[in-house]
Amino acid sequence: MFSPTKKFHKTPYPSIDPTRPELSAKGKTVIVTGGGTGIGAETAKSFAKAGASRIALLGRREQPLLDTKAMIEAEFPGAEVLAIATDMAKKNEVEAAFAKVGGKVDVLISNAAVLGKLGNVADMSTEEFMSGIMINLQGNVNVAKTFLKYATTNGVVVETNSAAAHLTITGGFSSYNVAKAATARFYSSLAYEHPEMSMFSVQPGAVATAMNKEAGYKPKEEGKEAQWQGDGASVLDGYDDVSLPANFNVWLASPEARFLKGKFLWANWDVDELKARAEELAKGPLLSFGLIGWPFA
Repeated sequence: MFSPTKKFHKTPYPSIDPTRPELSAKGKTVIVTGGGTGIGAETAKSFAKAGASRIALLGRREQPLLDTKAMIEAEFPGAEVLAIATDMAKKNEVEAAFAKVGGKVDVLISNAAVLGKLGNVADMSTEEFMSGIMINLQGNVNVAKTFLKYATTNGVVVETNSAAAHLTITGGFSSYNVAKAATARFYSSLAYEHPEMSMFSVQPGAVATAMNKEAGYKPKEEGKEAQWQGDGASVLDGYDDVSLPANFNVWLASPEARFLKGKFLWANWDVDELKARAEELAKGPLLSFGLIGWPFA
């Protein structure tokens, strides 16, 4: 029900292994927002495994960035890692961070996000409801617009999104649902404006991140209901390995994934099965935002 591929992964597998020569990031510059912890930190590590020469970690808190930088440099001495404290919602800080990285940027992993205010619409003020939406959308607009100034001709953008963009997650998540749908539509619009680039929105899986824990998600135990309610609750059975979305992001940045540009994807889906349907996926509306039940082009 939740997968266009027969295989639904919860751990990494050989086809998305960053050490595969076909996924090489040798000589590339990669910027990862929200790069100090969780999926962002692990994605930076996966790009180091793939041979990226420069990796810039952006995030609001400096110490986690420095910790991740030290970890990557210790394990991959050939990688240059920059840690730049940045608030993505502030345009001047984002522009200063990209300028500090300098030169052309090959890959942007837009991973920074906030959960925003949880609660029912009727119980929140307009300001509370809009706060998380504005922070998430403004941050993505800032980093994407700045990336366009520095991007290589065939640049890649991968946005960490959520199933909340297209599944109704209830229990106080209305504001977050809107925020993730908005950022996904932003990147699909940007992809239309820049067909020379590859842009993707990704549901990273049920990873044990601080945000998931803040949201109150706990893995489903056998014989018990999932803690989250809504259309997507039943798929969130147990945590996924953080290396799954990290390695999937490296795969998306490779030429193998070009046929999926502009799509909304789940990191759990099997890339070999997706590749087998490359012609269909590249030309049709499947896996794109649209109206359920009718295949608008």
